[in-house]
Amino acid sequence: MTVQNIVVTGKSGAGKQPRIDVLLAEYSLKQLSTGNIFREYLGAYAKVRDLVKADHLWKDGNFASNDAISSAFEPVAKSANVEVEAAILGFKAAQYVDRGKFVPDDITNSLFAATFRQAGGKGFVLDGYPRTAEQSAFLIDLLKQTGSRIDLVLVVDNDDEAIVARTIGRRICPNKSCGKVFHLEFKPPTAEGKCTACGTAVILRSDDTEEKIRTRLQEFQQKALPAIQVLTKAGLPSVHVLGNLPVFTDAAVRESVMKAVAPVLS
Repeated sequence: MTVQNIVVTGKSGAGKQPRIDVLLAEYSLKQLSTGNIFREYLGAYAKVRDLVKADHLWKDGNFASNDAISSAFEPVAKSANVEVEAAILGFKAAQYVDRGKFVPDDITNSLFAATFRQAGGKGFVLDGYPRTAEQSAFLIDLLKQTGSRIDLVLVVDNDDEAIVARTIGRRICPNKSCGKVFHLEFKPPTAEGKCTACGTAVILRSDDTEEKIRTRLQEFQQKALPAIQVLTKAGLPSVHVLGNLPVFTDAAVRESVMKAVAPVLS
């Protein structure tokens, strides 16, 4: 069986990335992360931001008509050699991101769909999407439109208190071409606090504080759990793996993942 796409989900800090790494290597897939998608489109908008008079395009929490937005963006996007749709989607997302608000499902769905379609709709581990029941319903419809499929939903389980302890100790490589994830106890960087892959000094993410972690855990119960339920009710096969292993090594993680997913994907 040729694996097309896999969804990996679970509580924030449950240990998804090490499991994603196993799937990427075993099935020759690429990681499609919502965070990276947002950064890409926000970056497209940033290239034309100072060239667009956007005050009239967003007022009192409402966008102007699509025609008005397109008319404002088309000439400057073309002059800056930026895709018009990418700049517009980035503009819409920025109105929420810049204000510290959650981006609505319809905009998130549009960002994801544009990237997914451009890439042919297959060959991915989906990370961070879908996160709500509405996004799951949109994804199921998108799969029908593109003739693609999700072969498996992998849920990484972990206890809330273990997640808090684990996340506070997490460090990431800020090098965009690397992004390797470490943990001070379980998977430490070098003794000098540098990435073992590229040598960049690792950092603590600004949102890895206990207060923000507990907020994300609560959000999982309210939004992400219903999203998983929509996928499973649609008939997508799902398996669960433990985020906390008695022995945390690359070999142990690989063994636990493959033991769970191989029977479904064989």
